[in-house]
Amino acid sequence: MTYYGPKELAASYRQVRGNTLQIADDIAEAKYDFRAAPDCRTVAQTLVHIAFGPAVQLHMQRNRVTDLQTVNFLELIQPLAAEEARPRSKAEIVALLRAKGDEFASYLESLPEPFLAEPVTMPPGSQPVTKSRFEMLLSPKEHEMHHRAQLMVAQRMMGLTPHLTRQMQERMAQRAAAAGR
Repeated sequence: MTYYGPKELAASYRQVRGNTLQIADDIAEAKYDFRAAPDCRTVAQTLVHIAFGPAVQLHMQRNRVTDLQTVNFLELIQPLAAEEARPRSKAEIVALLRAKGDEFASYLESLPEPFLAEPVTMPPGSQPVTKSRFEMLLSPKEHEMHHRAQLMVAQRMMGLTPHLTRQMQERMAQRAAAAGR
């Protein structure tokens, strides 16, 4: 028996994507061209990059890749880079985030637990030498959280308070009020 299986993996991913969608909603479309530094992605580019983040894992897992040496990553990434470069409105980006997030979460919850336990051989020189499919399928969530943190810094640079900070501040104020402070 495991405590974290396909349903929990999907629910966790949906929560992360929900927070990303909230950030996408909170930033005005006029600020979607904001970039924190010259060599960084814009807000819009980061959100689209996040939307397509699970695509590589979907490809590898749907094709039951067992050795990453057999994957032509350049071939996989080139069409994604072209999609990321396509201009989109805020509404199109939010719709893309929703659709791609739903696709990945639905895939995750459909997986049998034995599939998640299967080992996959990493490229030479990697540590560990193998990873489970479960660990590999966690990586899109981790990747999204990394970029979401960048977006939260961008929000601060724009003078916005990220929603997770606002929620924490509200909880702290409620606790202080309940304690009579």
